[in-house]
Amino acid sequence: MNGVVIIDKPSGKTSHDVVAEIRKVLGIKKVGHTGTLDPLATGVLPVCINEATKMVPFFENHSKDYRATMLLGVKTDTLDIEGTIVDRQDPQVQPGDIERVFKEFVGEIEQIPPQYSAVKFRGKPLYKWARKGITVVPLRRKIEIFRIAIHEMTLPYVTFGVSCSKGTYIRSLCADIGDRLGCGACLSALRRTRSGSFDEKSALALDGIDPELKQSLLKRRMIRMTDTLPDMPSIQVDELLAKKIQSGYQPTADIMKTHDIPFLAKGDMVKFLYRESGLVAVVRALHPSDFLASMDGKEQMFEILRVFNSGL
Repeated sequence: MNGVVIIDKPSGKTSHDVVAEIRKVLGIKKVGHTGTLDPLATGVLPVCINEATKMVPFFENHSKDYRATMLLGVKTDTLDIEGTIVDRQDPQVQPGDIERVFKEFVGEIEQIPPQYSAVKFRGKPLYKWARKGITVVPLRRKIEIFRIAIHEMTLPYVTFGVSCSKGTYIRSLCADIGDRLGCGACLSALRRTRSGSFDEKSALALDGIDPELKQSLLKRRMIRMTDTLPDMPSIQVDELLAKKIQSGYQPTADIMKTHDIPFLAKGDMVKFLYRESGLVAVVRALHPSDFLASMDGKEQMFEILRVFNSGL
């Protein structure tokens, strides 16, 4: 049983809670998630089963979409409504001011992760330092806001949609917007509507379902590994090459000249597929594909990044 299940995480549960539940329901030890959601948040949480846990690094770089509600005039230590209030004021802002400031956050910006987050400092997550009363100021890091749109303003609440790069904290975004407006703000509600190619339409809600039905639904809704990276080009390999790759072979130009290679630039990642057993490996091109014909036959064409046990 190998694949990915898209879970609709309920509010109040940690991402780890969801993984533990699936591990118990399926009776499988090797289960992991990609893209942590805070307990307050709901929505798309991809959960990887068995061999699919090796795919987590390829999902983590994906962009994400959220629907969020921020509360103006309230600052908390966690940057969301569940934290301790550290400042409160009447937000004297106009809708036009809010719209203008929102637009200022589109593009590449710098962001400081929240004190209560899983970002690590000296090997420990920031939230562990914060819980001990130790203040750690993490380094600013660059993230990108691709799109942001206000859906509703019922002041002091503002609901908006945002599409952003990996590593973006919506709690920090709300706090930064509040500071720019001069009144402060915190996150009031959050739902992830998309993570990479996975969206909320395919997400499975497990709360309130009988354990036997949960097991059946999880198995039925599991996405094959071959279908989880739809934008990554693929190369069909034969059984002999598939077995060699699973034994540690790094494909050379000579052997790849006999295969149908899509257009690739140096550094592109590719899926190696075997027709009967699915995903064999994810590899990185060491040379552009149009170099292949002129390459020395013994020169390495691809670097193997992950190999999957497809039962060959």
